[in-house]
Amino acid sequence: MHEISLADAPRLVGQELGTSKWITVDQTMINLFADATQDHQFIHVDPERAAAESPFGGTIAHGFLTLSLLSVMYFSGLPKIREQTMGLNYGFDRVRFMSPVKTGSRVRGSFVLSDCRFRGASMLVTTYEVTVEIENENKPALTANWIAIVQFDPKDRPTGV
Repeated sequence: MHEISLADAPRLVGQELGTSKWITVDQTMINLFADATQDHQFIHVDPERAAAESPFGGTIAHGFLTLSLLSVMYFSGLPKIREQTMGLNYGFDRVRFMSPVKTGSRVRGSFVLSDCRFRGASMLVTTYEVTVEIENENKPALTANWIAIVQFDPKDRPTGV
């Protein structure tokens, strides 16, 4: 994984900066997420009932599980900003769950830097257009505009910005 500098980041707006590694979403992962969120709807945790009673042919991942995987996708798919000391989620302007992630599927995220602005002495606010694709499927699992904050030491702020 390569690195970029704070000074380079604004020039990369409009470019795809990376694609993550594939992640297999298995029933164990789904069950653990169901336990953590207390969302035990049968379409997620009961393979036999989901096969018989849902249009999915089996269990599917929670949409919020797919969304939560963006963190690991971010770290495996995007270049590190050399001067970064910490990163923070700021939020989402838009999240759309486009297609269900069936148990056993592999997903990965691609990230286009759509905005990048310095704020205060030590923050870079980045917005990514994220698409989470499902291997061998035409429609993505989700799309989102994800806003994150890159924290850095004020002495590392590029001049003129």
